[in-house]
Amino acid sequence: MNLSRRLRQLMGHKRVAIAEACLIGVVSGLAAVFLKQGIGWLTQWRMDQVDHAWYLLPVMGMLGAWGAGWLVQRFAPEASGSGIPRIKAVLAHKAVALNLRVAVVKLITTVMALGAGLSLGRQGPTVQVGAALAAQLSRWVPTSPEYRQQLIAAGAAAGLAAGFNAPIAGVLFVVEELLQDFSGLTLGSAILASFIGAVVSRLLGGQGLNLSISTLQTGVMVQDLPFLILVGALAGLLGALFSRGLFVSLAFFREMTNVSIPWRIGLVGLITGLVGVLLPVAAQDNTGLREFLVTGSASWQIIAIAFVVEFGLTLLAYGSGAPGGIFAPALILGSALGCLVSAGAITLHDWAGLTLTSHGFANATTYALTGMGAFFSAVTRVPITAIVIVFEMTADFNLVLPLMIGSGVAYLIADRISPGSIYTRLLAWQGIALASATPTSNPWADLTADDLMQRRVETLASTMPLPEAVQAFSRSHHRGFPVLDNGKLVGIVTQSDLSNADRSQDHSTLASIMTPHPVTVSPEASLTQVLHLLNRLKVSRLPVTEGSKLVGIITRGDIIRAESDQISGKVAEIGPQAEPSYVVYQTRGPATGRGRLLLPLSDPITAHLLLQTAIAIARAHHYELECVHVVQVPRSASPAEVRVDLKPSQRLLSQAEHWGQKAGVSVHTQIRTAHEVGQPLLEVIKERHIDLMVLGWQRQTQTPGRVFGVIVDTIIRQAPCDVVLLRPGIRPPNFQNWLVPMAGGPNVQRALELLPSLVDLHTKPDIRLCHVSAKVPSSTTQRYLNQATQRLQSRIQAPVNPVTLCHPQIAEAVVNLAEQTHRDTILLGASREGLLSQVLHGNIPVTIAQHTTCTVVLVRRVSH
Repeated sequence: MNLSRRLRQLMGHKRVAIAEACLIGVVSGLAAVFLKQGIGWLTQWRMDQVDHAWYLLPVMGMLGAWGAGWLVQRFAPEASGSGIPRIKAVLAHKAVALNLRVAVVKLITTVMALGAGLSLGRQGPTVQVGAALAAQLSRWVPTSPEYRQQLIAAGAAAGLAAGFNAPIAGVLFVVEELLQDFSGLTLGSAILASFIGAVVSRLLGGQGLNLSISTLQTGVMVQDLPFLILVGALAGLLGALFSRGLFVSLAFFREMTNVSIPWRIGLVGLITGLVGVLLPVAAQDNTGLREFLVTGSASWQIIAIAFVVEFGLTLLAYGSGAPGGIFAPALILGSALGCLVSAGAITLHDWAGLTLTSHGFANATTYALTGMGAFFSAVTRVPITAIVIVFEMTADFNLVLPLMIGSGVAYLIADRISPGSIYTRLLAWQGIALASATPTSNPWADLTADDLMQRRVETLASTMPLPEAVQAFSRSHHRGFPVLDNGKLVGIVTQSDLSNADRSQDHSTLASIMTPHPVTVSPEASLTQVLHLLNRLKVSRLPVTEGSKLVGIITRGDIIRAESDQISGKVAEIGPQAEPSYVVYQTRGPATGRGRLLLPLSDPITAHLLLQTAIAIARAHHYELECVHVVQVPRSASPAEVRVDLKPSQRLLSQAEHWGQKAGVSVHTQIRTAHEVGQPLLEVIKERHIDLMVLGWQRQTQTPGRVFGVIVDTIIRQAPCDVVLLRPGIRPPNFQNWLVPMAGGPNVQRALELLPSLVDLHTKPDIRLCHVSAKVPSSTTQRYLNQATQRLQSRIQAPVNPVTLCHPQIAEAVVNLAEQTHRDTILLGASREGLLSQVLHGNIPVTIAQHTTCTVVLVRRVSH
């Protein structure tokens, strides 16, 4: 994150984007050259060896394919197949691996598999390699989720452009199939990366088609049009059959549960080698076979055999999971189909007794190239990309019209037979649904600041002296703090502000150096708005406010972490989930408080005790009171569709409003229907930005494995706010005689912060602070207890007495001391780590609940 920020500060966002696109293009081009040269060298070496012994062809095919399968299975299962479906899944925010490991394994295994003779193409793998390298770059230089998506798309475009030496086709493929995004940044990055990738591939790897097309005559006459339409129609039918054959082959190999992936791919290598021995045309690599067909130098019988063999071997190879794509096989099959139609047209004319002049009919090359585009379009369902790929490889304008006719007709027929993208269907076959692949269903598009912000924010007071502010910065890892005045956001202060301040003015406060009226966002602000402000203002954090109340803060790191969770799948919950609760009734009081206290009300008998406690805390800390009643409904019914009787709940909430008005506390109320009680309370905490929660706690849970009960345990573990648990004693509490066990830590500190408001519940409170340990208390312990006593004494007008005890059982000592000193209320701030562990495992609270008649109050402070 620091590297990304520094690069953008030094170079500017546009320059960094240009540099990243250029780097992606260069690396993708080099990867394409490596694949082309590696496959070519290995194929040539294999054919040279076969000249000495024919049986080496199937043996080397099996060994090379087996080795590729072993590497895929051992190091990167994501490198199997063409890889394009996985790119599409990643761009749809699915948790699919796409990184440097995948790129390296894909490069090596593709060279091995195709060098062994498998009838697959290298262009699909080049696309995955380019996208994987771009994805790795986005991790090394972290950025926003949207821009990372655009980098991956640019990498895919560069891979395709480098594989075919067709930069325009690379961009169109991304727009037409992968991303469907026409934004300026996507097109700019993809265009630049594609151009660089194609240039590098052309300079170092030579022409993509390896064919001197300028020596061949191409063109189209009126009498060719029916036959070109026939080429498109046949390509559409056979392309749809080819697509369905891929799924049949995948299903066939999936049924071979007793055969490992290396042996499946090795078996296909063996079969391919045996076919190559019997039919030498099948032993050629894709580039040589394509040139052989396009030149029209073969008889129609050889071309027909080549079509059938290539069709079957490609289906076998792809179904086995071998690394390799279907782009090149689709072009070969299309060229063979075009040659066959050309031969048929000539035969038909001869049979009809028509005399053809040398310029009265297009040659086989025109038909072959038209068939290439048509079959490619029928299989991949990207007709525009198909037209441009063939055109860029040949640079012949005479082919534009035939390509448009053939590709358009093929696309329409194939999509009619089996609609939809083949890559989307391949993902669905693997159990990955792409409902989020469209821009309108992008999961990031619906995220708001409320979804990503940190709700627990470290703040500083505007009246804090500068020396204390320096200490606050030194104790924290944050580089900036929101500044509050009476609970309202008034500014923001950073390390830069502090370093630029005049240190000689020790009497100065943060108000003199802070940035007043900082830019803020509301909880409803979209992620796009947040990113726009972060980039435009060149800041790393934005306060989130509701009115003038600070409810959270959102940073670039929060956005990156959310993306990481999305990619790794951590955000997904396993198992059936309850439906969200439904608000059936609510009232709103004035939003005048510095924070909000949540009070769930359910039992009319204990409601007055909880209300009394919550209102005392809210009044002392200037909080608003949010009272909630949850009506449980059966899981067989939707909370939004169940009719419930609101009168008992409304009576309970009206009592809360009445008490609040008498105490001068603003009260909000709501009634929710839900399948359970705990989850709606967590929803309220998030939606209403709750700071503190007061919750009733039954004397003894009947649920095995639960400490406080199902509802309270859920809140204790998951609530992102402070929680106060109140368990009434045997006798009604009068909140006069308090016992507070002390052991240090954040929870007991929070308990002491709340104690002054709680002791106001009685006119003559009496407080005992106690420290219990298994050993004789040390002087340090006694000093700590005395300091806590003095601090508390200065805040309340009541006697505070410290007590130290030596006892091996903490809970038993607390219960005995409460009985001996006639305490009626015990305040537990689960303080020490050992004590906190015991509380969460049930020892201390259960023991106290079973052996004391006192009211027990337990405070849990949320960790920052």
